[in-house]
Amino acid sequence: MTSRPTALNTGSHDLPVSPALAAFMAGNWAATPLPAEARVDGYSVLPARRAKLSAHYPGTRLVVPAGQLRVRSNDSDYHFRPHSAFTWLTGLSGEDQAGHVLVLEPGGAEGHEAVLHLRPRSPRDGSSDEFYRDRRYGEFWVGRRPDLAEAAQLTGVRTAHLDDLEKLLTGPAPAGGTLLLTGVDPLVDARLPDLDPRLGDGLAQTLSELRLIKDAWEVEQLQLAVDHTTLGFQDVVRALPAALRHHRGERWLEGIFNLRARAEGNGIGYETIVASGAHANTLHWVRNDGALDPTKLLLLDAGVETDTLYTADITRTLPLGGTFSPVQRQVYELVLAAQDAGIAALRPGAAFREFHLAAMRVFAEGLHDWGVLKISPEEAVREDSGLYRRYTLCSSGHMLGLDVHDCAKARSEAYLDGVLEAGQVLTVEPGLYLQPDDETLPPELRGIGVRIEDDLVITEDGARLMSSALPRTPDAIEAWMGELLG
Repeated sequence: MTSRPTALNTGSHDLPVSPALAAFMAGNWAATPLPAEARVDGYSVLPARRAKLSAHYPGTRLVVPAGQLRVRSNDSDYHFRPHSAFTWLTGLSGEDQAGHVLVLEPGGAEGHEAVLHLRPRSPRDGSSDEFYRDRRYGEFWVGRRPDLAEAAQLTGVRTAHLDDLEKLLTGPAPAGGTLLLTGVDPLVDARLPDLDPRLGDGLAQTLSELRLIKDAWEVEQLQLAVDHTTLGFQDVVRALPAALRHHRGERWLEGIFNLRARAEGNGIGYETIVASGAHANTLHWVRNDGALDPTKLLLLDAGVETDTLYTADITRTLPLGGTFSPVQRQVYELVLAAQDAGIAALRPGAAFREFHLAAMRVFAEGLHDWGVLKISPEEAVREDSGLYRRYTLCSSGHMLGLDVHDCAKARSEAYLDGVLEAGQVLTVEPGLYLQPDDETLPPELRGIGVRIEDDLVITEDGARLMSSALPRTPDAIEAWMGELLG
């Protein structure tokens, strides 16, 4: 398996290199070693994670790729982000990990030996021109990457050249066979065509379930993501006067938040939702091309991803004019009551679905009291009815971690139909989406969308609100916005 996929189409503007220039480029480069103490973040917790995975698959080779670069347009790639399982097992989170593969080889006292197959730093001794000519991997184009010894120092894992991986994968398999995390790297998938992809799904499932409970270091990283996200929300409020004047005010605010995300971390954890007015009723509104109306609400759903790739996921619904109208406050307070009920249901041993059901019961009662639901709240929440869902389609929360919808490959009995455990981090995010063309609603309610979303970690006796620095009540939001806007 080649470590250098087909080159991008750059012939139209790449300059030729003369023999004289090639010779000149081949020498007189000073050594630039990494500091001897350099380690990946979370270095001390990584062996325990790999040991947990190893215990599930004695005698089996496990292959976990980082993934490959993807073309955005012609000769330009998207920013690369390693697969979350690869990062969880290695601590490596940078764009230089494209094409790299972690192999857990059975054997030894610990059950498996971790071997990281990677593309090492290219030489500058004349044996290769990659460092200054290769647009995808050359150091002069995309920055320095570690050599094999440096990568071993950073991770505490034995390293091997990526070119050695093909011989390993096409050679004799261990007695327990090989399991591949499929669908991540097409080059690796192609070298193991006879593997049953359902077995790869099983490996993805195991990795998801192992990640359900966060260790203390992961909770710290998630809190850091939340703290940076809080700053981003403050930035957005401060930018409202300029955004209100712009014909694409939503996009202006998207840029403001995303600036904070890039300045403080790796970037955004998912596409930022900036939904003003009726756009808030489109659950994943990411066009963000609308103007802002000071009489309307703004739904901002955004999260900063740390350099270690852990993301926050927070939503606030804000009055663009600084104060809620009576009907906006009416809707907001019902959503807040539903979120309060959901948060109150969080504790170890509680069914995962209970916090959602608690929030939905509040919605059903409120919609009935408004005269919107013509049936009783009890009837509305029955599984064979669910009529309240016309106004709140999605579930009220999910696991959070390296992925915004974390651990999604876990079995239902371990996640959706499971129970909460201390160390899990999740969101609680009920929302009411009152469509502008919904004739079951009185005219004054149409077009209002409100979601309130917070991040919480399950503790031994309940849950801790990680995003408490952002106000939640209408009065507190108005006061907070007034302070920020001066």
